[in-house]
Amino acid sequence: MNKRVAEPYKIKSVETLKMLSYEERERALILGGYNTFLLRSEDVYIDLLTDSGTSAMSDLQWAALMRGDEAYAGSKSWFSLESAVREVYGYRFVIPTHQGRGAENLLSQLKIHQGDFVPGNMYFTTTRAHQELNGATFVDVIIDEAHDPTHEHPFKGNVDLSKLESLIQRVGPDKIPYVSLAVTVNLAGGQPVSMKNMRDTYELCHSHGISVMFDATRCVENAYFIKERESGYADKPVKDILQEMMSYSDGCTMSGKKDCLVNIGGFLAMNDEDLYTRARELVVLYEGMPSYGGMAGRDMEAMAQGIYEAVDDNYIRHRIQQVRYLGQQLIDAGVPIVRPIGGHAVFLDARQFLPHLRQDEFPAQALAAALYLDSGVRAMERGIVSAGRNKVTGEHNRPKLELVRLTIPRRVYTDNHMDVVADSVISLYEKRDTVSGLEMVYEPPTLRFFNARFAPVPSSGK
Repeated sequence: MNKRVAEPYKIKSVETLKMLSYEERERALILGGYNTFLLRSEDVYIDLLTDSGTSAMSDLQWAALMRGDEAYAGSKSWFSLESAVREVYGYRFVIPTHQGRGAENLLSQLKIHQGDFVPGNMYFTTTRAHQELNGATFVDVIIDEAHDPTHEHPFKGNVDLSKLESLIQRVGPDKIPYVSLAVTVNLAGGQPVSMKNMRDTYELCHSHGISVMFDATRCVENAYFIKERESGYADKPVKDILQEMMSYSDGCTMSGKKDCLVNIGGFLAMNDEDLYTRARELVVLYEGMPSYGGMAGRDMEAMAQGIYEAVDDNYIRHRIQQVRYLGQQLIDAGVPIVRPIGGHAVFLDARQFLPHLRQDEFPAQALAAALYLDSGVRAMERGIVSAGRNKVTGEHNRPKLELVRLTIPRRVYTDNHMDVVADSVISLYEKRDTVSGLEMVYEPPTLRFFNARFAPVPSSGK
């Protein structure tokens, strides 16, 4: 008999939630253009839009806020953060940024030249946008299994080494500034990369003089999956697994708003001193001094504490188990989701959930809207809207995965909240034929999923 896992914390402060009526939710949805990003948070009952910056901080993190040194240069809090990054992740040099996309901007500007190619294990929206704005073409080199939501491969985030080698031979290593390796892979369903694949990718790249840069936003979750699924790691602490992971990279971008357990902040880390020197110069232009990079001293103190807490085995075990608890309820009810269940979210397979809708009717966007209308649960589209348009042809990029992400904030909700979410999704699945598609009535030129507006298409799916 498997023992149930309780939250490894006790509740010290609470925030009251309110539940709008169906009519109030309908008005809120219309006002927000059927885009869950445009809903007011006070109109949301259970907020699963993202795990970015939505974590609950610990008592020690709140205490750390009071230690914040707000000096403009040479802040003590900066040295606390730098020390934590070096100790836990193992990189030599650290550049603080206001959040992860600040680090992506710096890395792209420093490494990319017009006409370059950046291979990666599936794109992420802001990462690819920065790469493309600086003149690169993103090339997906993830294994084929990652594009099949039903496949149970334990490491669907793995790089297909033959795809990567083929690209290197086709364009030449000088046209590849770095490989962008996400650990875990968000848009594949929070899927991890194996240690062996990281090592093999690193060795292949270095044999051609190409660096490897991690998107390390959810690297602790990846480390836990290695502990669970890869031979030889079951008895190792997550912290040790994480350090080995990072040794197979030359640096990383980090959004501290996920695994670092804070509400704002990030960093760019590396081992190359020349790259560090150039980054120190550029960060002043875009973020702030190299000793704060867009963060307040108190934010750096909280992040430093969060970095240590995130590699606690009891914490990360519960984190993964809570996501799995929600996902397993949906699997048991026959709801189509991405399998195996990922680390930070449960991803609904909108193609299979709403087979009567064409992809041009934005089934994932429609499903996210319908879920909010049904129960006040806010989720996020991760499909054709997020994929944007081809920069050359102007046509929609058409990903094979058309998903709705139910993203679990860290240390925020109890399993009872997960039960409410499961009940709503299952109820919606039972009446899925009533969900209509959407048309886009306003489309921003960049990262359209944040601000696009939609309206129902009454005749959709016919």
